[in-house]
Amino acid sequence: MSTNNYSAQSIQVLKGLEAVRKRPGMYIGTTGIDGLHHLVFEVVDNSVDEAMQGFCDDILVILEGNDVVRVEDNGRGIPVDIHTGEGVSALELVMTRLHAGGKFDKNSYKVSGGLHGVGVSVVNALSEWCQAFVYLDGKIHTQSYKIGIPDGPAHEIQPGSLPYPDNQSGRRGTVVRWKADASIFETTTYNFDALSNRLRELAFLNKGLKITIRDERLSNPKIHEFKFDGGVRSFVEYLNQSKTVLYPSPIFIEGSRDDGSGGIIEVECAIQYNDGFNEIMYSFVNDINTREGGTHLVGFKSALTRVLNEFLKKSKHAKKLDESLSGDDVREGLTAVLSVKVPNPQFEGQTKAKLGNSEVKGIVETLVNEQLELYLDQHPDVIANILEKSVLAAKARIAARQARDATRRKNAMDSAGLPGKLSDCSEKDPALCELFIVEGDSAGGSAKMGRNRQTQAILSLFGKMLNVEKTRIEKVVSNEKLQPIIASIGAGCGSEFNIAKIRYHKIIIMADADVDGSHIRTLLLTFFYRYMTELIEKGHVYLAMPPLYRIPAGKQAIYAYDDAEKDKILSGLGSDIKKESIQRYKGLGEMNPDQLWDTTMDPAKRNIIQVHLDDAVEAERIFSTLMGEVVAPRREFIEENALAVTNLDV
Repeated sequence: MSTNNYSAQSIQVLKGLEAVRKRPGMYIGTTGIDGLHHLVFEVVDNSVDEAMQGFCDDILVILEGNDVVRVEDNGRGIPVDIHTGEGVSALELVMTRLHAGGKFDKNSYKVSGGLHGVGVSVVNALSEWCQAFVYLDGKIHTQSYKIGIPDGPAHEIQPGSLPYPDNQSGRRGTVVRWKADASIFETTTYNFDALSNRLRELAFLNKGLKITIRDERLSNPKIHEFKFDGGVRSFVEYLNQSKTVLYPSPIFIEGSRDDGSGGIIEVECAIQYNDGFNEIMYSFVNDINTREGGTHLVGFKSALTRVLNEFLKKSKHAKKLDESLSGDDVREGLTAVLSVKVPNPQFEGQTKAKLGNSEVKGIVETLVNEQLELYLDQHPDVIANILEKSVLAAKARIAARQARDATRRKNAMDSAGLPGKLSDCSEKDPALCELFIVEGDSAGGSAKMGRNRQTQAILSLFGKMLNVEKTRIEKVVSNEKLQPIIASIGAGCGSEFNIAKIRYHKIIIMADADVDGSHIRTLLLTFFYRYMTELIEKGHVYLAMPPLYRIPAGKQAIYAYDDAEKDKILSGLGSDIKKESIQRYKGLGEMNPDQLWDTTMDPAKRNIIQVHLDDAVEAERIFSTLMGEVVAPRREFIEENALAVTNLDV
């Protein structure tokens, strides 16, 4: 392109919401299903902000037919009077202008999650059409939009002309109804369960707030209603429901402090230990999940470690340990939820995943110090149980350190430092490399012979590995089944795991398509989830999908991956196929190298499933239920889901 063509006319000026439609990813992250769901959460967050101010206690999310969503609340209602400076209604400003809203005025909103003022206007911009209805002073006002542009000014309507059923007289609040633009989003079909998970979380964080989601796309509508009067205490009890707890009720800490600039920082925290070995810690700022932590979490962890070490000095355990308890020691078996409300939060990065306000650390640390110390002074049985567990964790940490040191010394003597069971690939760029973890020597042998030696590595394992849900870290790092996996991936495990050091960007679990294979996959996924969580979060873990059947068709063979596919293939081939000629694979070891390559390993033909971590809270609950010590929740889960499980040898 010639530079002579670059002139003032080359400069595009995007007006109104055009910028949002031009670059939607800048505002909602992605145009995939996560971005689609983000639209719902932007509207719901506005309603939750009303709840945080004490003006709303009921939110309803309805998935209508034809990919239409409706969110209703009983808050104050978006103002509809004319804005003197802009000459249009406040409703139109909120719905059509970026950075327009009441959240910049701390007289209207002391704290809020949607601080940038772009929420509902972005929803409007990315919708084929959108409608807003405001219930104020016994009247209903509305305005409609097409791709973010008003059809006309806001005006009053009668209840009988509403496009949805409404039998509530004298109500107040806001209703936003929209249809996402299919030309922008990869899909416009909402996932009821994914939406439910976030709404449940919001209900936990706002005690007494009722949030209902109803799926009217079904002939028999599915409904989830969330309301937790216990707030974060109920959240911790939910997370621990499949675990054996050390004391019956969570320790609850709450308080508020001046932030030094006239604002008030509010802190809520619930703490309960269980007899497991994993830490479950969730932190929130203004209902936003701060997945990367921040100053509030640093303050909490510092206070917890300090208080328990002070109690340790006065306990019978003091002489049993040569060093202080570390942060990891005091958080083994801990389930905690920390929620803070901050008037002027400063988040690091666009994702709001980490809080940066320095003043919050001291406030959280002081409150937790004071109230936790007071509680434990009054409950000697609770502190005795916690200290006993923390001291055992410290001893296990020291043993694990010694085991790792021994392993490092051993690897230093071995020039490769890689396990003998690993047949590595020649490519050195991790982005181009795949590691197949294969159970069984025969399957491993076929995989080694059939693979692409340049990019595909094979790690053969024999027998079922350790269930890490039921053991401590020192058993994990010294386990003969897990050591080869840790060494092959090359990034350490647990607190020492470093995602930057992984040797393969695709780690593919390849197990038999039967009950034993499912168990092995579950054990490996539990290990990755507990000790290499980022592998799953960053999308590096996959499940191979080997076929169940080989169906002869002349000189060719057709492979079927489940019974439904087999039946479909047979119906297409007609009656010439004899049932006895159909091969039902009992395991990967029955395939020769060419068959395994063609069906399961060839990137051009294979089916593999990427393992996602869409909802950490639900993942935590499922892993605890399926792999933990408590039997009753596992039996209940199996009974509820048994009919959904197919293709398993029983």
